[in-house]
Amino acid sequence: MPISLDSLLGPMPEALNLRARRNELLASNIANADTPNYKARDIDFRAVMRNAGDEQLRLASTQSGHISTSADTYAGIPLKYRVPAQPSMDGNTVDMQQEQAEFSSNSVMYQTTLEFLGRKFSGIKSTLRGE
Repeated sequence: MPISLDSLLGPMPEALNLRARRNELLASNIANADTPNYKARDIDFRAVMRNAGDEQLRLASTQSGHISTSADTYAGIPLKYRVPAQPSMDGNTVDMQQEQAEFSSNSVMYQTTLEFLGRKFSGIKSTLRGE
């Protein structure tokens, strides 16, 4: 009976990848905290994971003059603008405290997902050894 690695691991590899990409995006927000007119971006993790298995409807572009209908994405993941509580005068929407809190929270969730994935592999190894 063939066993699929995807069915054994579930959504954890995709969640780990998404957490890593979100950390990159949040780090970019923090790095551009002093850049005028920079708009802070983020990924709606729950929405992306909820729609992970769904196929999205796309319009076919058959000629070079067709305008792309795809939403703004970061490595294929839809992005959202963060709404600042207090916008700055130069148009920058990065709130350092919020970005640092989101970055810390996402890092903890990344480590937790990595730990779960490691335990899953340990369980698979134990099962294969017959322990």
